[in-house]
Amino acid sequence: MPTADVLRRHVQARYDGFLADLAQLVAVDCGSWNAEGVNQVADFCAERLAALDFTVTRMPARADDGRPLGDIVVARRRGDLPDGRRILLLAHMDTVYDDGTAASRPLRIEDGVAHGPGVTDDKGGLLAGVTAAAAISDSGRHPYAELVFLLTPDEEISSDASRPALEQLAAEADYALCLEAARENGDLVWARKGIADLHLTVSGRAAHSGVEPERGANAALAAAHLVVALQGLNGQWPGVTVNVGVVHAGSRTNVVCAEARLELEVRAATIGEMDAALAAVEALAARPVVPGTSVSVHRPAAWPPMAPTDEVAGMLAHAQEIATELGFEVTAVATGGAADANLASAHVPVLDGLGPVGGGDHSPVEWLDLTSVVPRTTLLAALITRLGSG
Repeated sequence: MPTADVLRRHVQARYDGFLADLAQLVAVDCGSWNAEGVNQVADFCAERLAALDFTVTRMPARADDGRPLGDIVVARRRGDLPDGRRILLLAHMDTVYDDGTAASRPLRIEDGVAHGPGVTDDKGGLLAGVTAAAAISDSGRHPYAELVFLLTPDEEISSDASRPALEQLAAEADYALCLEAARENGDLVWARKGIADLHLTVSGRAAHSGVEPERGANAALAAAHLVVALQGLNGQWPGVTVNVGVVHAGSRTNVVCAEARLELEVRAATIGEMDAALAAVEALAARPVVPGTSVSVHRPAAWPPMAPTDEVAGMLAHAQEIATELGFEVTAVATGGAADANLASAHVPVLDGLGPVGGGDHSPVEWLDLTSVVPRTTLLAALITRLGSG
């Protein structure tokens, strides 16, 4: 098994290439709905991984409404240890940014920090995975049964199209490593809250607001009471947050509102808390305050909580040992954000935050600490070989 020091030398030798590749990827508009742009990133990844002796397959993907998405990319490389472990790497190719953002904010480097759309979420992490795989190849040893790299085109819009492939690959793997950025202080991530998206439709009865308002049933009023009650669920369970983010109601001021719609999310640290919170939402929906109104509940998407199991704690212990060998320390935290790691965690132990250190995700100030690229990519490469060797 190559030592961490050997892998670090190989990663360092590829650092200039990492920077050049980062500039190339940041220059591509690849918002989730820009299938052409996401496929430019897929082309890049497929070419790089094929050159590293991965067998690459691509699967076209479409959203539930039929709109085309970028391809799902799956790359596989057999290792030297048939009795070793199968390691799954997870990264995503899409960003949240509108077309034109790449041209208006190209890669900019100041004082060792790179700025640009997607520089840390998730182009830096994606490239860390490619570079780690290259460094392992450069060492001349592949101490695992198989290394599988899944690149999804729709993580920023819930990974619905990628979910079947992701869950299948996770079920086949022994360990999964998610290449989202390390937290701003360098922490890894070993737990993520689950998320349930909910759409509540409040049905009332229209009437003339001046002539006979008593014949109406005001859905907007019922929705207003429901918003207050839903927000009141915050604090009832330690790991649960509820947020009503979208409210639509009515059509005209002289018509008693016949329909309103609420869009909210519930985030929970455990399945038990999630189930309790969802039951509470259903109970509120079943008892609207305004007579003559009713509420229907639809759950368009959900991600399970990612919990810090004993197996994940073992993965973290390996990461901490490697970091010590490399001269720094790491710990792991829980976060409220969801990622592809949530979906994988239902099938395989997952450790997340294994990209370089970064922050400002989804904003004009998104940044990547370039001084973290070599040590964090080395950590990733060494963790692959240590877990893979069993």
